[in-house]
Order: sequence, then C-alpha cells, then structure tokens
Amino acid sequence: MNNEIERDGFAIIRRILTGQRCEELISSLGPIRGAGRRGLMSLPVVAALAHSEQLLNLVRPYLPTNATPVRAIYFDKSQDANWLVTWHQDMTLALQARAEVNGFGPWSMKDGVPHVQPPVELLERMLTVRLHLDDADETNGALRVLPGSHRLGRLSSDEIRQLRSEKSDFLCAVSAGDALLMRPLLLHASGRSTSQQRRRVLHIEYAGFALPSELQWHEAA
Repeated sequence: MNNEIERDGFAIIRRILTGQRCEELISSLGPIRGAGRRGLMSLPVVAALAHSEQLLNLVRPYLPTNATPVRAIYFDKSQDANWLVTWHQDMTLALQARAEVNGFGPWSMKDGVPHVQPPVELLERMLTVRLHLDDADETNGALRVLPGSHRLGRLSSDEIRQLRSEKSDFLCAVSAGDALLMRPLLLHASGRSTSQQRRRVLHIEYAGFALPSELQWHEAA
C-alpha cells in the first residue's frame, strides 16, 4: 500500500470499522445542520478514535515523524444537504491565531477559525483518513480523485483545468466501514447526490511535522 499512496496519492482500505461501530459513531455524532460539522477533535469519541492504535497504525508508514491528528470534520451529504465540490486541493491548516511566519500565507477565516496555506513541503507530510459511515458510489457523491496529482505541488486553476483534460479521474466507490487515505494535495471533487442514500464521512487529518513556535493547531490535543 505504501507504493500505492506514494504513486497515486490515495488508497482505499476495506472494513476498517464494523457496521455496529459505524452506527455507534453516527449516533454519537448526532444530526448536523448543513453540509458538515467542524472542530470535532473536542469530542471524546472522535479524539479517542483519532488517537487509536488502529488509525495511527494506518497513517504512520506515510508520515516522516509521529502522526498527530490535527483536524476532524463530519460531512453528511443527503437530499436535504446536497452540494457540489469542484476539483481542488486541500491547502489550508486550521490554527488558533494568526501570526506572521515566513512561508505561511495567505490567511483566511472559516467559521471564525484562522486558516493558512503552509509551505507545500508541509502539506506533503500530511495524510487524511476519510472514514465512511455509509456506502458511497457515483449516485450519492462518492469522491472522485485524479491519481498522481499530489506530486505536482500547488496547482493553479489553469493547471487544474489542463490536468482534467489530460487525465482520467477515479471514482472512490466504498462500503460503510471502509477508509479512504489521501494526500491533501491530491486533486479531488464530488458531485451532488441523486440518491436517497445518505453519505456520511468522518474526515480526520494527520500531520507528520511540528508547527513553528508562533503557531498552534486549532484542534490538536
């Protein structure tokens, strides 16, 4: 799997969670308004899962230092909260406060939390685990990725359009309990759902580096 992630930027790991565990997480996370709920590392059930040996053992082989969970988001795509995500890379970190540090910028605010684009080499030392709590396919917004795009650095809109015209995408069809591991710089997108089937995902980001002393993670504990 190591070669798969380094080559393609992602890997699907089957049956990480049992059906019962998926249902327990859905019950613990509860209903949400809109597309998603952020800042979930403060929830004991999410923090315990993010720090569990099961997930840490998944990500450790792909990070240069100790894996630290730094952000957790719960997405719930349904007929009532149905959105389109255009092709993009995940390029920001959620931090406690803004500080001027060489190589970090530009800054933005999202839901009242400061976000910043770090140097590319730090994004390359991160890995996201997307835990699927429902089956997902092309009818209910399963993620589409562009294999290998994570190796191209930060891409402009024109570069993304050019890549889309040259390369074929891959649909990450998964079952409830499966995990999708992906690099933040991997180009990805998802369509609107055309199904009654919900698509709930617990998204946990891991970092394999320490921030400069002037900066602190918004969620890491």
